[in-house]
Amino acid sequence: MRIINNKHRMMKFLVSIFLLLVGYGTFAQQDAQYTQYMYNTIAINPAYAGNRGMLSAIALHRSQWVGLDGAPETQSLSVHSPVGLGNLGLGLSIVNDKLGPQSETYFNGDISYTINTSYNSKLSFGLKLGAHVLDVDFTQLQLFDLDDSAFETPVDNKISPNIGTGIYFHTDRFYAGVSAPNLLNNEHYEQSNNSNSPSYVAAERIHYYLTSGYVFDINPDLKFKPSTMIKAVSGAPLQVDLTANFLINDKLTLGGAYRLDAAFSGMIGYQLSNQMQLGFAYDRETTELGNTQFNDGSFEVFLRYELFNSYDRMLTPRFF
Repeated sequence: MRIINNKHRMMKFLVSIFLLLVGYGTFAQQDAQYTQYMYNTIAINPAYAGNRGMLSAIALHRSQWVGLDGAPETQSLSVHSPVGLGNLGLGLSIVNDKLGPQSETYFNGDISYTINTSYNSKLSFGLKLGAHVLDVDFTQLQLFDLDDSAFETPVDNKISPNIGTGIYFHTDRFYAGVSAPNLLNNEHYEQSNNSNSPSYVAAERIHYYLTSGYVFDINPDLKFKPSTMIKAVSGAPLQVDLTANFLINDKLTLGGAYRLDAAFSGMIGYQLSNQMQLGFAYDRETTELGNTQFNDGSFEVFLRYELFNSYDRMLTPRFF
């Protein structure tokens, strides 16, 4: 029992050091990660606002690296809908992202404009505007030097503006999008001018996203839905997600995914009613972090509710 407790303390210590390095020195903020990105497109691409042709609301929770103290947790709530004649889309979203002593909340509004490029294809342009609130409680860190002046003052309700953009193209079977949901390199810490104290700065890094997918009819009761998301950010490896989902009887979704050099995922979803869909994903790390006994993997759950006219739903089924 003492050996297990010692290992647990050591793991907590290592995680605290990791979080300390993340929040200190040259810090580059990372956007929240989603395994079920194909259902939560509005979070990364404002051009998706209104593109489902109905009022659509989605709530999502993600717990990453379950079992590790201070591991990332994300909650998001988004609502979007077409307005007017359908060319204009509006959306609102709140995202809370927590990592160790750091908590961030994003408040965003999305607006999109859609043009018809052919009889069954559309191209949308989107703009994201909002604000970002940062809180950091340094007392949650395990420090070598308890008198280190750099960690005496917490970051409390640091507000920064946010602006993003995106393009989204789709037919009834294919979609592709390019976006950058945050274009501002906001600095969240003041750089010290005192030569006797360490200088440090934290800044947002622009994240670029490419998403795409297609729906294949295998037979009348089975559809194959491959998709991909590629995320690029300066100072971090390229993230590539490859996903394969099967939709059975337009109700049950079963699938898996591979995040290049990072994780394998399993996914399951069910259409509870015409308006409501529930989905769950589980990730298992393929890195050294995944081999530790204190990491039970990552899970993600979402619930989507949509309000639509049954006639419109019948004419324009949406699979993404």
